[in-house]
Amino acid sequence: MAKRRIRTADGVGAVREAQQAIETGQQVARPVLATAVRFLLEELTERFPGNTLEVRVPPFGAAQCVEGPRHTRGTPPNVIECDAETWIALALGQMSWQQALAEHRATASGTRADLSDQLPLTGLTGNGAA
Repeated sequence: MAKRRIRTADGVGAVREAQQAIETGQQVARPVLATAVRFLLEELTERFPGNTLEVRVPPFGAAQCVEGPRHTRGTPPNVIECDAETWIALALGQMSWQQALAEHRATASGTRADLSDQLPLTGLTGNGAA
């Protein structure tokens, strides 16, 4: 398991700030958005360690997670990609995995490219959502 790079307090603070800005239609400051995305990716990998699925949120980060068959070289066979706002909404439970796919806000390739069992990441802020 990779070591956390973002302190929990900093990550939760960035997630809250990004969430509030998104909900009010304001632009999220790029450093806040980057920290929130990376923190939520770290949380995903901590809760669901493994190398079967790669989650990409360009340009801010990517993480491998979920136990199962692992790849060793090249592009992983199971890849999910979305933008930062979609990733935050998915991680916080403000958007379902099926909704993200239906609205083309996320792409998934591979037979194991599914986050419906892993999201939302609850319990980070004590209010049920991240």
